Amino acid sequence: GGLLTNTNQHVAFNRMMSREASIGIDGVYYNPAGVVFMGEGSHLALNWQMAYQTRTIKNDYKLFTNNVNNPTTPRDFKGKAFAPVIPSFQYAYNKGRWSLQGNFALTGGGGKCTFDNGLGSFEKIVGETAMGAIGLAKTIDHVANSILVPGYPQDPTKFKPMFTDNKVFGSKGDYSFNSYMHGRQYYFGLSAGAAYKVSDNFSVYAGLRGIYATCNYYGYVEDIKVGNMPLYKVLDPSKENSANIELSCDQSGIGFTPMLAVDYKTGRWNFSAKYEFKTRMRLKNKSVNKLPSIGNLDDNLKATMPLLGIPTDQVDNILNNSTVMATTAGLKQQFDSKINEALGEYADGKKIAGDIPSLLTVGVGYSPIDELRINVGFHWFDDYNATSYNNRNKLLKKRGTLEFNAGVEYDVTKKITVSTGWQNTNYGLTDKYMDDKSFVVSSNSVGLGGVYHITKKLDFSVAYFHTFYNHMKTSETVTLAPGKSYTYNSDYTRNNNAFAAGVNITF
Repeated sequence: GGLLTNTNQHVAFNRMMSREASIGIDGVYYNPAGVVFMGEGSHLALNWQMAYQTRTIKNDYKLFTNNVNNPTTPRDFKGKAFAPVIPSFQYAYNKGRWSLQGNFALTGGGGKCTFDNGLGSFEKIVGETAMGAIGLAKTIDHVANSILVPGYPQDPTKFKPMFTDNKVFGSKGDYSFNSYMHGRQYYFGLSAGAAYKVSDNFSVYAGLRGIYATCNYYGYVEDIKVGNMPLYKVLDPSKENSANIELSCDQSGIGFTPMLAVDYKTGRWNFSAKYEFKTRMRLKNKSVNKLPSIGNLDDNLKATMPLLGIPTDQVDNILNNSTVMATTAGLKQQFDSKINEALGEYADGKKIAGDIPSLLTVGVGYSPIDELRINVGFHWFDDYNATSYNNRNKLLKKRGTLEFNAGVEYDVTKKITVSTGWQNTNYGLTDKYMDDKSFVVSSNSVGLGGVYHITKKLDFSVAYFHTFYNHMKTSETVTLAPGKSYTYNSDYTRNNNAFAAGVNITF
């Protein structure tokens, strides 16, 4: 599917992929105009899916070697997502030229993902904060030595480490911390619509889908230490959690999707098309985030410096030095900017744009013999014009997401049907769009399965599909100080398996 759209809404998709031109109860989602060509009466499909996915980001960043607990780079940050129950149902009542239809499914999201060791972007903030802290420590020490130590800086051997002492921040940028991230996202979709048979060969459909989105994000970065100095001691020594970063955000929102579709039959051919309009979605945040403040840095340094042997009557002279003030201001700006970049989207009370893009699907089906059906299909998601937070959608390529699929099913006997299919998903990704908190990568999927026709009015289906994901690599140059730059590399990929079973009933 697309960035925010699940297209696996019936077992038939899992086993064949290409369903846009098929005539069946799954068509309530894939080909709603074609459902009217089924027999009269009620048709019901009940589906269950189970999906397991891993998400892996390999980050290569020189500062990661300063992590005293894991001084390696590149480093894999792995997330595991498991959805044991993904339900859906489709219903159609056909009478004369009319077909009244309803569909319920998880139209987006549908699971949970946990990164037990947090994300690379979290550690990147910690590593860069550590470098900023030792930069400030070196600046203060050099200014303090110039004021307090006779013969310095002309005689560098007389340098006396204070904040850069290994018992405090040190001079290497070593750090340690604990981190965790967990996300949950469900977009429940309920649609209703009607198809009308204009002629024996042509039908039209109009419908509306209501979507309720509910998401939760929880994560933390805590127990940050630079060298041997717990960071909280220079932020707020009275509170051991004053340097901790905690994200705890619930999001919810409602949107509506108008839909139009057509189907045309001629001989052994069938042609179909469906258009889903853009869904305007605004997610309301309800958060209890905890963000550290660096605003009291000057006062806390002032309280700490006498403990390191700096005379009280010289503290103000050191902190009011123009170089120290500039370094302190730069550290504050850098710290606040990175925190806002990481968590600004989840601020309490904020409404976040999360439009679901419009979708065009086209399908062609051909049946050379009664027992064999061959389908091909195409999807286009207009992601570029679906508004997201900070207009992140404008970082995508304008062409949007393109999907191509093909599938075949064959009636082995009157009781057994087997099928298989393939789908290629190609997102319009760019380096600037990728973000380890939420990412996709282009892929190829294959599925297979079968149907056991228990009676003429009862079918049982099973299916399995696997997605082979590409790798998306990005690179970012990070300048921490004039003349001091590092490259932050990321390699994104996924792995996905899904099982499905369901029944189709006619009554």
